Amino acid sequence: MGALPMGGGLAGIVVMLVLALLGGGKILGGGGGSSFPVPGFDQVPAAAPAGDQPLPGAPDPDAKLVDFVSFVLDDVQTLWAEQFRATGESYSDAKLVLFTSAVRSGCGQASSATGPFYCQLDRTVYLDLEFFRELSRRFQAPGDFAQAYVIAHEIAHHVQTLLGISDRVRELGDRNRDDVNELSVRQELQADCFAGVWAYTTYRRGILEAGDLDEGLTAAAAIGDDRIQETTTGRVDPESFTHGTSEQRVKWFTRGFQSGDADSCDTFAADKV
Repeated sequence: MGALPMGGGLAGIVVMLVLALLGGGKILGGGGGSSFPVPGFDQVPAAAPAGDQPLPGAPDPDAKLVDFVSFVLDDVQTLWAEQFRATGESYSDAKLVLFTSAVRSGCGQASSATGPFYCQLDRTVYLDLEFFRELSRRFQAPGDFAQAYVIAHEIAHHVQTLLGISDRVRELGDRNRDDVNELSVRQELQADCFAGVWAYTTYRRGILEAGDLDEGLTAAAAIGDDRIQETTTGRVDPESFTHGTSEQRVKWFTRGFQSGDADSCDTFAADKV
């Protein structure tokens, strides 16, 4: 096979990223990473330090939700451990921190307004359980599987860290700042697709109940950049998108669910996501 032509701008960057990350078309590979901060519901803004706020002790009104979060977290990570093992790679679990009001993470200080996020520097998922109530009330995306989708999406960022994808995305963004948002959208949509791959395994194992998939799709649509911007500002600015539109998020979550294959989640190779 002859050498692939390397175009300029984002097209050339995406080709280089695919070659570096996928090694001939396979998603699973190996690597590690550091923080790639972009604005959005699952990233950490810089802020002044403050102490961690642990969940209240027993009796805990959130005990049932905590148990559910723990179950989903373990189930998602079991899937990825199996996927990595099948390719001869080793998967290391992400850690989980539950907090209220504010938390100090390896990526800086975060408040409840940040929403769930994954910090690449300490390889930890941070969840404020109040976000799940907001998901139902403010984003109109109720249900257990809507919550499970969010958790699976955050663990997908850990998978991207282990594969070296997050590092490469940051490197490419540093080289060309004009491409940062586009790269971020592709990375987020890949995380949605990875979440869909996990959702497929719940269907295959008979865990998925009637209406669950719709809950996940509703959640994916509810946190699209266009939906959030229209709701909060009354206008939509595609140039500022960092996570993808509602349509894109639903599309890539659905692709992962329908295929059940991480190799279908190559958002970086697609001409148009």
